[in-house]
Amino acid sequence: HQQQQSWRGRYYRLEEVQKHNNSQSTWIIIHHRIYDVTKFLDEHPGGEEVLREQAGGDATENFEDVGHSTDARTMSESFIIGELHPVRLFVISSNWIICHFLFSTLSIPFPVLLTSTFLLSQVLKDFVLAVELLPWLPSARP
Repeated sequence: HQQQQSWRGRYYRLEEVQKHNNSQSTWIIIHHRIYDVTKFLDEHPGGEEVLREQAGGDATENFEDVGHSTDARTMSESFIIGELHPVRLFVISSNWIICHFLFSTLSIPFPVLLTSTFLLSQVLKDFVLAVELLPWLPSARP
């Protein structure tokens, strides 16, 4: 059990995860955790292509939509190598919360919502980059 938790405290920025988007190195994000599924490509019951399509990005929605079994979820834990960097996690979470609030509560049309969420992320980007430079944040590298 200790070995399975060795990834705790290892953080990766989204930009780093996005580089691992090919069959030689396939990383995906599920619930803010980073999975290296490279060695699992050939064994995945749903086929290699399903994982390759999500490579370098957030596969949470697709993972949940499929309805994986408890055994599949338990097995997937062995592929965890770290977590999404907390600052990047804040931006992703904030955008989702704001997006969900605007769409469900205020009934803003979806194209307007996409544009406003994109613009918000652009405004936040400079702030987030400044925050990432602060010395008290954990290192993004393992």
